[in-house]
Amino acid sequence: MAGNTSTPGATVTSRALALLGAFDEHHRRLTLTDLAARAGLPVPTAHRLVGELVAWGALARTPSGEYVVGRRLWDIGLLAPVQTGLRQLASPFLHDLYGATLATVHLAVRDGTEVLYLDRLSGHASVPVVSSIGSRLPMHATGVGKVLLAHAPDDVQQAVLADLPRVTAYTITQPGTLRRQLARVLRDDYATTVEEMSLGGCSVAVPIRRDGEVVAALGMVLPSLGRERPRLVGALQVASRGIGRALSASGNE
Repeated sequence: MAGNTSTPGATVTSRALALLGAFDEHHRRLTLTDLAARAGLPVPTAHRLVGELVAWGALARTPSGEYVVGRRLWDIGLLAPVQTGLRQLASPFLHDLYGATLATVHLAVRDGTEVLYLDRLSGHASVPVVSSIGSRLPMHATGVGKVLLAHAPDDVQQAVLADLPRVTAYTITQPGTLRRQLARVLRDDYATTVEEMSLGGCSVAVPIRRDGEVVAALGMVLPSLGRERPRLVGALQVASRGIGRALSASGNE
């Protein structure tokens, strides 16, 4: 929870930032009262500032009356050098991959214990895809997530393994099973899912490395993998190596 900013001398900027800082992984939707309490502000002050933040697009109000982070903050976040560099450098490879497979293509990074989708090209096949640019999804139920989780620090793996919510009937919710899958990801250098995030959708993903370090994941979503798996993995690995070389050459992380 943010510290109390209602003390004399607190600036309007600090109060507005305290309202934005009230949101975190466990507080994605907040009422005005909760926002005020977490930001350490009187409700009338919070009400006035929240109104300005909504008007600007930093916050949005849901039909139920709660507040969520607005899309404009995401748009600004995309201008950060690391994400901008990665998206720009990866874009030609994503388009090549899409052109070769006509599948939905994803570029993702780890954000805490979740997957953050930086870019997506929608495929031609009618496959349920729940991700969107800027969205966050569970690591254990997505192909790109399993890749990133396999290469994540131990504390991140432990946090994810301690909480494996079921998304579909096929979601892996047993820690032992997921650990074995992560070991295979490290061995085979790719991950797959079968209807674990959405029914009717399968995914395959590979890591993107910069100077040997996994910095992102590249994946595809299709109706099924079947005998096409080796070809799809090969296409993903060619693209991921190209992105990695581009990252190393540019100096972007």
